[in-house]
Amino acid sequence: MKSFLRVTVAVAALLLLGAAPAVHAQKPETKTKQKAAKPRKKDEVVTLHVTQNGAALGDIRLVLFEQTPLHKANFLKRAEGKLYNGTTFHRVIPGFMVQGGDPNSKDNDPTNDGMGQPNDPRIPAEIRPELRHKRGAVAAARGGGPAGTPSSHAQFYIVQNPNGTPHLDGAYTVFGQVIQGQEVVDKIAQAPRNEMDRPDQDVKMTVEVDKLKKKKITELYGYQY
Repeated sequence: MKSFLRVTVAVAALLLLGAAPAVHAQKPETKTKQKAAKPRKKDEVVTLHVTQNGAALGDIRLVLFEQTPLHKANFLKRAEGKLYNGTTFHRVIPGFMVQGGDPNSKDNDPTNDGMGQPNDPRIPAEIRPELRHKRGAVAAARGGGPAGTPSSHAQFYIVQNPNGTPHLDGAYTVFGQVIQGQEVVDKIAQAPRNEMDRPDQDVKMTVEVDKLKKKKITELYGYQY
């Protein structure tokens, strides 16, 4: 009798074990590691060669921010494509900013400067809280509308006010910074102008782009990355 009970219990145990769901050892998930993009060792320096009524006024040098990749790529494309050559600073307001880059300013009709074209492309806004309208900030102009309205593909402005223009923070995309030649911006802002803030004598630019090692940029211009 005892042996019968032992066999019965053993069979029941086997049945219970057999009824339990099979548990398989799970293989550890293999996550594909995305390599972080290596920091760029070089950067572009954009130089605006500025003239007033044909006479050299000086050079303004800029760097463009990695945090605003759409605006940086667009500006470099336009600069390297010579779009800006011959355009003017068509709107200058001392104590505020100087604005330029409109291809319309290449023609002989000053009344359309700053108007752009109806079918001009637009760049999605890239407003970053850490990029502010301090002195020498380079920002994208745009048409009317709320913050986040897309930027002009060509027109830009440079902050001339020594105290910056903080009331524009969060409304327009800041995408670069003057690293040399802010005194030339001051000269442009002081140019005699008409009631539309257009200089009486054309203030034109020719733009070139050079790629340098970041260490060299810091060495030459004191800009810290």
